[in-house]
Amino acid sequence: MPDNRSLIERVAAGEPGAVARAISNVEDGKAGTSDLMKGIFPLTGRGLVIGITGSPGAGKSSLVDKLALLYRQQGQRVGIIAVDPSSPFSGGAILGDRIRMQALGLDKGVFIRSMATRGNLGGLARATVDAVAILDAAGYEKIIIETVGVGQDEVEIVKAADISVVVLVPGMGDDIQAIKAGIMEIGDIFVINKADREGTYATEKELEALLSLASRADDWQPAIIKTVATENKGVDELRQAISAFSQTQLQSAKGLERKRAIARWRILELLREQLLKRTLAQASTAAVLQRLTDEVASRRRDPYSAVDEIIARVVNSQ
Repeated sequence: MPDNRSLIERVAAGEPGAVARAISNVEDGKAGTSDLMKGIFPLTGRGLVIGITGSPGAGKSSLVDKLALLYRQQGQRVGIIAVDPSSPFSGGAILGDRIRMQALGLDKGVFIRSMATRGNLGGLARATVDAVAILDAAGYEKIIIETVGVGQDEVEIVKAADISVVVLVPGMGDDIQAIKAGIMEIGDIFVINKADREGTYATEKELEALLSLASRADDWQPAIIKTVATENKGVDELRQAISAFSQTQLQSAKGLERKRAIARWRILELLREQLLKRTLAQASTAAVLQRLTDEVASRRRDPYSAVDEIIARVVNSQ
C-alpha cells in the first residue's frame, strides 16, 4: 500500500505535478486511492465548483476560456476539468478542449485536466468528483467542470457542482432539447451564447416562459445571460451572476440542503462501487456470473433472480 502522506502534503502546497499525479491515481483506480482521498477530504471546502453544460457547438470551451481569464485577472487560481468523450481507440480523452484553451495552458495559475468519460453515463468521468476535491485541496479558488454535450444523464453535473450553468445557442432547438434532458430543473444560470446570431430574442423569451412555469424549492430565479464568448461580451455579467448565486444561495439553509443531497449521492455512489468491486473479487463469483449469464442469455432465467442469487451468495459468505 503506497504512502500517500508526501503526495497529500504536496497537493496541499499547490504543486501542479502532485495534483496531476493524484488525479491520475484516482482516475486509474490505483491501490491506496481510498486512503489518498481520505487525506484529501479534510483540506476541501474552500473552492467554488462551477459546472458548465450545453449542447455540442454551443461554445462552452470559449466561454470557459474567457471566464477563467476573468478570474485570473482578479488574481484567483483556476482549475478546469474538461470531460471529453473517450477516444474509441485508446480509451483516453480526445483533448479537444485543451487544444482550444492553449492560452490558458501557459498560465501557471491555471490547471487544466481533460478526463475521458470511458463510457460512463452522466457526462462526468467516474473520477471527476475526486478530481474536483483534489483541485479544491490544492487551493484553486474556482473549479470549472465542462461536460460532454447535453443529454438525459447530463443532469448528473449537479452532483459535482455548486453552481450549474447551462449554455444554449439561438436557432438550434436547444430549448426543446433542454426540456427533454431535464436541464430546466438543474440550471442555476442560463447563458445564451453566440447572442449576435438571429433568433436570440426568440430564444430568450421562450426560455423566460419555460422558467416561469417551473418553481424551485430554493426560490431562486435563474438568471439569463446573453454572451458572445469569442468577443468576450457578456462574460463579466456571467461572473456577476455566479457571484450573486454563491452569495445568496450557497450560504442559505437551502444551500446546505443541496450540499446534503450531494453528500448523500456521493456516499451511495461509493457504496455501489465498493460493493460491486468486493462482490466481483470473490473467488466463486466469476464462475457463478458466467453460469447465470448463459442462463439469462438463453432465457432459461430472468436477470432479476440471477441478481438475487448473487446477493444471497454475498450475504451468506459474510
